[in-house]
Amino acid sequence: MKAAVVTAAGKTPVYGDFDRPVAKTGEELITVRASALSQFSKSRASGSHYSSNGDFPAVAGSDGVGLTQDGRRVYFALPQAPFGALAELCPVPSDQCLELPDSLDDITAAAIANPGMSAWTALVERAHLVAGETVLINGATGTAGRLAVQLAKYLGAAKVIATGRNAEELEEVKKLGADVVIPFTLGLLHPSGAKDYENALRQVFVSGIDVVIDYLWGESAKTLIVAIAKTVEDATPVRFVHVGGASREENIELPGAALRSSAILLMGSGVKSVRQPVLLQAIREVFAVVQPAGLKIATKVVPISEVERVWDNATGKQRIVFSIP
Repeated sequence: MKAAVVTAAGKTPVYGDFDRPVAKTGEELITVRASALSQFSKSRASGSHYSSNGDFPAVAGSDGVGLTQDGRRVYFALPQAPFGALAELCPVPSDQCLELPDSLDDITAAAIANPGMSAWTALVERAHLVAGETVLINGATGTAGRLAVQLAKYLGAAKVIATGRNAEELEEVKKLGADVVIPFTLGLLHPSGAKDYENALRQVFVSGIDVVIDYLWGESAKTLIVAIAKTVEDATPVRFVHVGGASREENIELPGAALRSSAILLMGSGVKSVRQPVLLQAIREVFAVVQPAGLKIATKVVPISEVERVWDNATGKQRIVFSIP
């Protein structure tokens, strides 16, 4: 069968032939129609993600949309290596498949599942968002961040604060439901950037902050924690949920005083911090609210044969979805 094959750790997938899978007992053999390019799929394919087993060669792709052998249209996730979603056929345990509502097309389902799951799980399962609370999305201009803004509003957040590096794109996020936007510039070229960001955050936090959903980590997350510690009233809990590391700054110097002088609750959200059935249920919930919530996600459809060209060069606000075949 044709597939996007990773030959070794760190290698870009190439379009080629791979052994045809045979479904085992308890598995569905999926005829794949679409699979989105996600950071999760990329890190698993490279062998760098903590959930990757590091065996190669293997087919890339952690989730997708396709047809079971009896004709049911399903979303499926986490096929077992060496098989993956970016192939004509993919074996997946039956309990890792979700039937799709007729109202949801293949491309939208493939595109929205992973970022929608990360946003829903962070807001509902980890932060336990309550209607009327104030939520900050750190890294709101990314695909998952934009969905988190929309879902926070749909779930009843009274105020949604959106932060990110791109001021122009933050203005677009306003149209998705953000009430306040805070752009920032950090790094060696902007020596006052962290302090400027902290001051802007503190001005907003005076009115209260209940939940932070963080897609960036790094210096921006550290600045957020410090601003909370300096501004939020004594013993007022703030649930800080770390979801992604788009800043590529894996480690931060976290001041102990910021924790001792605040009631910040730090937690992560993702594979292994949340049970797999809960993650799948989150995807089911997102699929169900796409229309009621009016969720918007920009997509670009690319044939799987072009996987090598776009794998490391995907840019912009559109989510790449590979069509198969």
